[in-house]
Amino acid sequence: MRAPMRVHVLAAVAALLLLPPVVACKDQAKESARLASGDVANLGALVEKDVGEIERGLPVGATKLGSLLANGADPKQDVAGVRKALLQVRRQVQDLDVAKSTFFALADTNGVAIRNDLEEDVMAGQNLFSIFPALAKAKDVYTTATGAFPNAPAKNGPDEDWIAGTPVKRADGTTGAVFVTGWTYRFFARHLQASLQDELTEQARKTGDEGKIPVFYVAVFDKSGVYPAPTTPQVNEKALGGVDLVGQTAAGPAQGTLNITDRGFGWAAVRTPKLAPDTGVVVLRSEL
Repeated sequence: MRAPMRVHVLAAVAALLLLPPVVACKDQAKESARLASGDVANLGALVEKDVGEIERGLPVGATKLGSLLANGADPKQDVAGVRKALLQVRRQVQDLDVAKSTFFALADTNGVAIRNDLEEDVMAGQNLFSIFPALAKAKDVYTTATGAFPNAPAKNGPDEDWIAGTPVKRADGTTGAVFVTGWTYRFFARHLQASLQDELTEQARKTGDEGKIPVFYVAVFDKSGVYPAPTTPQVNEKALGGVDLVGQTAAGPAQGTLNITDRGFGWAAVRTPKLAPDTGVVVLRSEL
């Protein structure tokens, strides 16, 4: 190599080595934000699909549960039969069988839970209409609500509950009970994160970069807070909580960068109105 050319090459290498780490970190974080925007768009579509399964399946299941009210029967007098019917209905209705719900339950027309399909029922006796006032409309039509069950375990921090309900009709057309289902936002975020994990793993396999899957986290957010999957470090959760994701996404999808424990991250967020108003999903991602 000629001496002048060698000098130019060495100068270029030296310039790269002298580039401040924070600049490189910011550039990487911007790229992570760009990639996260694609991830979160796909998850937004998945949220619509998941909620759509409940929206379609719950009324169908409620029709099948009408047998619990036949001939003036009172479901409260046969809670074991109620649980059996709930388990059967979930298996019989395809949308409910694949739904991401953590429970299915039957409540009376005052909103008091009679029985759910879980082996241990801590919901029985709670007034769901008091906890989720918007759910009272479920006496007449399919509806959804958000809130938080009192005294629920909080080992991963505060959580939000999403719940849906629809009327169960008697033979004469009057409402005799309410069919209810739901999930917590942290549980739902874990489902979304697992889906993204599968997608990124498949992308890496196709390109031969199995060892280059980025670090990433998924969370559901609304005005009450940010609810990431249970494995998310608290420092990351706190950082996302300071972004004002509801405000950032008011006009549409948004993205940005964060420095968390000296690591550059990109984030992207999108609203998911089918889940609930002022609610959305955020992806936090780092390629380092």
